[in-house]
Amino acid sequence: MADKTFHEAFLDELRDAYDAEKQLIKALPKMAKAADDDELRSAFEAHLAETKGHVATLEQVFASLNQKATGKHCDGIAGIIEEGSAAIEEGFDEATLDACLIAGGQRAEHYEMAAYGSLIAWAKTMGHNAAVKLLEGILDEEKAADQKLTKLAEGGINERAAQGSESEEEEIETGSTSPAGNRSASRSTQGVKATKPARR
Repeated sequence: MADKTFHEAFLDELRDAYDAEKQLIKALPKMAKAADDDELRSAFEAHLAETKGHVATLEQVFASLNQKATGKHCDGIAGIIEEGSAAIEEGFDEATLDACLIAGGQRAEHYEMAAYGSLIAWAKTMGHNAAVKLLEGILDEEKAADQKLTKLAEGGINERAAQGSESEEEEIETGSTSPAGNRSASRSTQGVKATKPARR
């Protein structure tokens, strides 16, 4: 018969969050390096510093509960990071990649916001007041990071990505392709001519 308590479930979620922050400490430098926009790169670098602080804060939460700070592998954030890494390898143009990095970053932020919201609600219910205050501090920073990414997306990054797509569509419609494309078209045309029967 299952007999794990609400407090044990809370600790499991806390360990999950602890591991998620540690995974993000490894992922954020790669996202910063991949970013073309200077402000976006700076945002990732700033949040990396905050994330390191979150790890230290979570260790304080564990201490307030007389628990050793340990992590439990967070499959959710691992999946989000994997998707972000795949986007970096897709070969998108610079503006599009920046838009994809923002989308991936916001997925991570929203995941964490949901996790910390639940942890805070549970901690309040159990009267873990010190933990509540510490966790609320982390949640505030996660929300601010999400808002910063939204501001960057709406401030020009998404628009630049869309303009790049429009330009490509116009080139396709007008037949103005890349030099490689012209060579391909030329070869194709030559192939058609070669198949015509010779006049006698």
